[in-house]
Amino acid sequence: MRERLRLNGVHHSARSTWKLRETVEFYRDILGLPLVHCVSARGWGASNHPDFLHFFFDSGSGGTIAFFYYLGDDQPEHLVHRPEYDSDANHTAWKVDDRETLLAWRERLESRGVPILYQIEHEVIESIYFRDPNGYYLEITRSLRPFTEIDALDARLSLEAAIAEEERCGGKFKDVETIWRKKGELVRKSRENEA
Repeated sequence: MRERLRLNGVHHSARSTWKLRETVEFYRDILGLPLVHCVSARGWGASNHPDFLHFFFDSGSGGTIAFFYYLGDDQPEHLVHRPEYDSDANHTAWKVDDRETLLAWRERLESRGVPILYQIEHEVIESIYFRDPNGYYLEITRSLRPFTEIDALDARLSLEAAIAEEERCGGKFKDVETIWRKKGELVRKSRENEA
């Protein structure tokens, strides 16, 4: 039997930046992430693709966070950061081992002029949130408990319910209660099948 394929952590997350100095100083000097690699290249792909720098910071445990800096190119309107949730859903979260380390990071960031947007415990993690010079959302988090089989079952049922509702109404449902009701139906049917 073949061994199951498994991903082994995140190699890198990548974003665009039009603030080269500020981005380097933030990640290297404020967060203390070593700058480990930079690709300097002529445009790739389409003939109008600008030349660029693609640079990487070591973000711990073998992973990196990377940026593209496009030379001589203006930031497209659709990539200008806006505070709505759609921009904030795309973020990087680093993990720390304990609350003391999380609080030490908060103190370090605040002492260097980085505002903490909020600190919150949500379900299985406690996190602090802040922004980089580009407006990207960043998070430092600690686990409150490990994921369990119940978490996996709840995730599966929640997503099955959401997918079913999305298909039923063409993706236009707008409230989480709809998913909860559908998930309740799935739980009831599952229990009936077990009986």
